[in-house]
Amino acid sequence: MDLSDVFKTKKIGDKVKLNGWVRNNRDQKEFGFIDFYDGTSINTLQIVYDKNLPNFDEVSKILAGSAIEVEGTLVESNGKQEYELKSETITVIGDCPADYPIQPKRHTMEFLRSQAYLRPRTKTFQAVFKVRSVAASAIHEYFQNHNYVYVHTPLLTTADCEGSNQMFKVTTFDLNNIPKSDGNVDYSKDLFGKETYITGSGQLHGETFAMAFKKIYTFGPTFRTENSNTKTHANEFWMIEPEMAFMHLDDLMNVEEEMLKSVVSNVLDRCKDELEFLDKFVSQGLIEKLKKLVSDDFVRITHHDAIELLINSGEKFEFTPSYDDDIAKEHEKWITDHFNAPVFIYNWPKDIKAWYMKLNDDGKTVAAVDLEVPGSGELMGGSEREVDLKKLEELVKIHNVDKSQIEWYLNLRRFGGCYHSGFGMGFERLIMYLTGIENIRDVIPYPRTPGSCEY
Repeated sequence: MDLSDVFKTKKIGDKVKLNGWVRNNRDQKEFGFIDFYDGTSINTLQIVYDKNLPNFDEVSKILAGSAIEVEGTLVESNGKQEYELKSETITVIGDCPADYPIQPKRHTMEFLRSQAYLRPRTKTFQAVFKVRSVAASAIHEYFQNHNYVYVHTPLLTTADCEGSNQMFKVTTFDLNNIPKSDGNVDYSKDLFGKETYITGSGQLHGETFAMAFKKIYTFGPTFRTENSNTKTHANEFWMIEPEMAFMHLDDLMNVEEEMLKSVVSNVLDRCKDELEFLDKFVSQGLIEKLKKLVSDDFVRITHHDAIELLINSGEKFEFTPSYDDDIAKEHEKWITDHFNAPVFIYNWPKDIKAWYMKLNDDGKTVAAVDLEVPGSGELMGGSEREVDLKKLEELVKIHNVDKSQIEWYLNLRRFGGCYHSGFGMGFERLIMYLTGIENIRDVIPYPRTPGSCEY
């Protein structure tokens, strides 16, 4: 039986049999208490044992981290919990030595990163990764319930979506003996016969399926070579990337808002215990923040008007707001604080956005949108895709994209093309928002960041 089932369905007087681990063992001369968990609930069950236990001396010496099997009866508790388990048998399945790193005390997040293979055993990370699991399920649930097709786009690619300088190169060459031709690497002798990357986005391939199924989404790992050691960047992360045919920018924003509210509502409903723990020990006010997002009407404002607000705010920013540039973290915070709600900022300067985005009629901006959420900044980014073949070919030239590698993508505009839109959401950014965890390294099981590829 799972501990979560005990908490949901069992009552005082019921007999249960459980398998799990010891979080703490407080042994006394005549009796003792074990804080027991099995990972199916963030809550622990107190197990009481006494001298009547045949192996009392052995049980009293059980150390934190040990795996045990216990049978007993649920009885009324004299402590804070509703009930506890009066044990009848306790069997050690796997003992644990005294130098076990995860002792029953508060550990710093930095220390737990150094013990990434053990940190899922702590309450904080059990809460975080339960929320991650439920959020992933909720994302699939939303798209499946709205007639989207889930597409597994390739991890190996020759398509240049986010810029080849941002993507890891893949090769089977002996790096000490790389074949060359005219002084350059001869990729014709490599496994795929051409320069190949690990994907930085599934978008381009996703668009091909949107032109066949109308609405699709991808959800999988992506990789970037960005040498950044901030709290919000990693070299391996997961992305959700829907692509929708016959949708303009306003339609896209409707989907983003509806999807996000659906996922947050799902997590609020299914992770009550985890969110209560995180609200108390990690980020006070977390539940209130999430409930407010679900009830809020998201604001929509152009990049131009957002910059105008910043300039006229009277605030002294470290980075001066500019109509031609991106907005800084401090600007994102001011804007979301100003509206006290999530904010869509759309119609961005074309020169700071990607090559595939639709050029607006003003010739200066593209139909792109970023969603800024209070406390976290940018959570999603998307756009209408350029459907005019001549304009797209010109953008390919301007951005120095290798046209020969994306001829198939350009052909989408020739073979029954239509207006369409899509967005990307970094899954770890979402989990940081849902849990109140401040560092991306603490919401992904084994973080891959510059200088760190452990395990």
